[in-house]
Amino acid sequence: MKEYGLFINNQFKSSSKTKEVINPSDGSVIARVSLASESDTCLAVDSARKAFDSGPWSNFSLEKRKEFILKIANGILGKAKELAEIESLNSGKPIKETTFMDIPSSAQTFKHFAENLENYLTDEVVDINSAGFQAQGRLLCQAQGVVGLIVPWNYPLLIASWKMAQALSAGNTIVLKPSSLTPLSVLELGKIIQESGLPEGVVNIIPGEGEEAGKALCLSKNVDMISFTGSNVVGKKILEYSSKHVKKLTMELGGKSAAIVIDDADLELAVNGSLCSIFLNQGQMCTAMSRIFIQENIYNEFKRKFIERTQKIKLGQALDFQTQMGPLISKIQRDNALMFMEKAKAEGLDILSGGVIPEGKELDSGFFFEPTVIEGAGIDSELFKQEIFAPVALLNKFSKIEEAVSLANASDYALAGCIWSTDVQKAQTIAQKISAGTIWINTYGMFFNELSYGGFKQSGFGKELGKEGFLEYTRLKNIVTDQTEGAKPLVNYWYGF
Repeated sequence: MKEYGLFINNQFKSSSKTKEVINPSDGSVIARVSLASESDTCLAVDSARKAFDSGPWSNFSLEKRKEFILKIANGILGKAKELAEIESLNSGKPIKETTFMDIPSSAQTFKHFAENLENYLTDEVVDINSAGFQAQGRLLCQAQGVVGLIVPWNYPLLIASWKMAQALSAGNTIVLKPSSLTPLSVLELGKIIQESGLPEGVVNIIPGEGEEAGKALCLSKNVDMISFTGSNVVGKKILEYSSKHVKKLTMELGGKSAAIVIDDADLELAVNGSLCSIFLNQGQMCTAMSRIFIQENIYNEFKRKFIERTQKIKLGQALDFQTQMGPLISKIQRDNALMFMEKAKAEGLDILSGGVIPEGKELDSGFFFEPTVIEGAGIDSELFKQEIFAPVALLNKFSKIEEAVSLANASDYALAGCIWSTDVQKAQTIAQKISAGTIWINTYGMFFNELSYGGFKQSGFGKELGKEGFLEYTRLKNIVTDQTEGAKPLVNYWYGF
């Protein structure tokens, strides 16, 4: 069994508190990790603070910074197979997902921001000539300083890479807190960073419980910014903790995303795409299209095909390349899904498929849950309103487009949405009416490093990725120089001395 320490100041160190890490496919213990205490967290923050204030990182040229970040990208690719297996073992994510999506995408994010940091950090000069005054303003994007990155368990390495690549490219130092459920791939990333020669203290990785390590990170006066991805409940706590020292915050919280299938859609594409949009990663995605609205004249055919294909999804061990759906992350998460099934029955909803723990020898010891299709959940249903974070699809019909838009917007969340239609112009018009930060047309889950991502309403604020996401990790400084010819500035005469 592997042992992992905390990664602080370029060294792995043990702590007084440890936790066994579980493989959700079979319930076995696969590693033991150190958990950060409050004092460990303060040590990591102090390390990052020193590295930013007096270490070499802040004084490196952009080209030198780029070199280090590209080393990290290449290090991920060099250990791609190992990282994919670790991610699948730890999270239950099928190996074909980690192999072809999570790991290469993580490396590509570092590569993209390394190669674009000079474009994103360009200064702007503004010349002012107003009412006889002449001045020049220079707008500088500079690093925030010490950034706390708090990442969830559903995409441990990928979301950590999003945040870390942007924060490092902008010139920050980092304290990264992965979930204590899924810390292994991120700690392996710590080894890659150590091998890259990155200066001491620039990156610190501290698995820990939210109420101890996370709270200490948010309360620290020496942390300038917190970037958080996770639940709405935890997000509200972070808002409270961070208010003590008025930190910069970005937050990507929960979702209850909606897909709209119009009667002119390519039905095969819409069915298959919708399966992916809710059942990928066992439905454990903030952007999961858990509410699917289908126009009434194609509803029955869509439902029939969707259920048939749902029932063919192969559940199995995460390391099996034939597996299409792995286990949920934990027994707690599966119990939560079962609790929603009881609510569905109490509300009189029709569970058309799934909704139970599957049977099978290779599934008995894991936290598996059958992909589920439910019909009839209206806007007052708890299933319609709350994020389930499990493979549970709600199907509803609509007649007119205005009704579909109204249903899609009838949520406290506003993270993402899908529109399925062969009339792209019509879909573009509908997309403008949907309250969500990202809308996909005739596809799902296409994240690009060039395009920003983030939600509205209870789904949070701020952006990841793209130039806008990168600039979240900077602060804008305005340097003004008076250039009025032949005269001293007005402040020279104001008091008449």
